Amino acid sequence: MSAKKTFIRTWLSFVISLILIGAGAVMAIKYPDLWMMSGGLSVFGLIAILAVLWNLGSLLTLVTIIRLRQQGRPESEGIMIGRLYRLGSFISMILAVAYAFGRIGTFGALFSMFGGMLLGWSLQAPVSGFAAWLLVSIKRPFRPGDRIQFPNLGLTGDVKDIGPMYVVLDQVGGTVGSEEAVGRHILMPNAMLFSQVVINFTVCQEAAYMLDEVVVRITYDSNMRKAEQILLDAARKVTGDVIQATGIEPYIRSDLYDYGIYLRLRYQTKVKDRARLAYEINMEIVQEIQHTTSVDLAIPFIYSYRSGMADMDRKEHDAAQHMHQVEIVKILEDGVSGDPKDIEQLSRSIAVSGLLQPVVLEAMPGADKYKLIAGHLRFAACRSLGWKTIPSIIRNVDSGAAMGHPLEADVKKQITSISR
Repeated sequence: MSAKKTFIRTWLSFVISLILIGAGAVMAIKYPDLWMMSGGLSVFGLIAILAVLWNLGSLLTLVTIIRLRQQGRPESEGIMIGRLYRLGSFISMILAVAYAFGRIGTFGALFSMFGGMLLGWSLQAPVSGFAAWLLVSIKRPFRPGDRIQFPNLGLTGDVKDIGPMYVVLDQVGGTVGSEEAVGRHILMPNAMLFSQVVINFTVCQEAAYMLDEVVVRITYDSNMRKAEQILLDAARKVTGDVIQATGIEPYIRSDLYDYGIYLRLRYQTKVKDRARLAYEINMEIVQEIQHTTSVDLAIPFIYSYRSGMADMDRKEHDAAQHMHQVEIVKILEDGVSGDPKDIEQLSRSIAVSGLLQPVVLEAMPGADKYKLIAGHLRFAACRSLGWKTIPSIIRNVDSGAAMGHPLEADVKKQITSISR
């Protein structure tokens, strides 16, 4: 139910209870001895009292909602408080009915028998929470502003408030894979503090530091001392104020693995700025390595960043060196033909995007002619577009014979997987 509907319902309840109060009061005054009850009240008098008690809950709810609205608070908070007023009104009404029937003593006896047991059972957790609040307030293992962690719950947060029932945390992480507060408040019941391990990262709030690590992988042929210097300089530049406050310098530890060396930069960092400082250190390291030729980053299966880029450049250079523009009239086909529809479709694609892969030719000895080895559909499509020359890779007869002409056996595969 929306807050607006609840507000309207509260107004209607207030008006109806006013009518009942008026009607009951008039009837009680006009007929004071009519329908008298054992407690000394008439039925009309009881109705008026019940209406007053109910109306009191409605009135307090309306006043609370209006005050919260003036403070810019949501109406839903007023409705929550109003339910407490309703509960108080309902209990008062039960007591009024018991008094009217002359059973207030019996009601008190029943409540003392079962009410105490019920309250003791229901208030077990709140009482434990209140006791935990007292102990935390006295011993102060953590305070508002501290960053604490509950390892068993996988929960980390900054303490916003410590109340009698709950510890309010601003969650760290959760929505992002980082150690930064995300603005999502979590209510931690105080009663759980008796059964949970709590880690306080900021025991000394004025100097809340901890050890952190940035890992960089370098190749075996890198200058390790130069790499260490780059990492240490980056840490000193970013965390200079922390080093000055703690007196602890950053240092390096390393491990060997299949593709290179793990350099582990360890340094003191601010607990609540850990993610930002690590980002700035990583940026400094990468920028410096990019300008240092004696240090290379290791990449699995490629070995390193620079060797991977060099290999790509070499392949592109080799392909360009072996590429030739051959006149189409000098190319002889070997009888392999394709579907005209496939040729037409491929020609439209080549007209838009160009020829993405050259055809493969074999130089014929003693003649200025070439035999088409692979790329029959591409050749036919380029010829249908009116091309005079076509990009080609030329293989001589000796290399073709030495390979047993593997391209001949791969013609169909080239047509279906590459040409199309």
